Amino acid sequence: MAKTTGGMTVGGGYYWNTSNWEVEVVSSEGGRLKGAASAKYVKVPFPALFLIVPVVGALFLMFLPFIGFGMFAYAIAKRITGGVAQGATELASTVQPGRFAAGSAYFTGKKEEEKAEETPRSEEFEKLEKEIAERRVEKK
Repeated sequence: MAKTTGGMTVGGGYYWNTSNWEVEVVSSEGGRLKGAASAKYVKVPFPALFLIVPVVGALFLMFLPFIGFGMFAYAIAKRITGGVAQGATELASTVQPGRFAAGSAYFTGKKEEEKAEETPRSEEFEKLEKEIAERRVEKK
């Protein structure tokens, strides 16, 4: 089995990338191997693929539960350690100082604002109001 690296021009056949465990198919005319020059490839005869591919698949299936448990443990550890600072920041952004009651709508204003004097109306505003009232009567 000849060893080659990524980017080399090779003849047709099946090449197994030893770094990421992939099989690359090169047409019978030949071509270039994918990957950087640091990627190592091994030319594999076709009958050997019937052994390599199922073994790689079986290894993946055997270690898949461990991968799942590992990811679960990582998520829990991240939630406990790194999530504390993020959670505190999110909580602090929702707290408003003062007379804030969660779930209340403050669209009506404050009691002090209700007692405020009404602004005086100008003559133009009253003329416009009368004109609108007259046009409504005309339409009916």
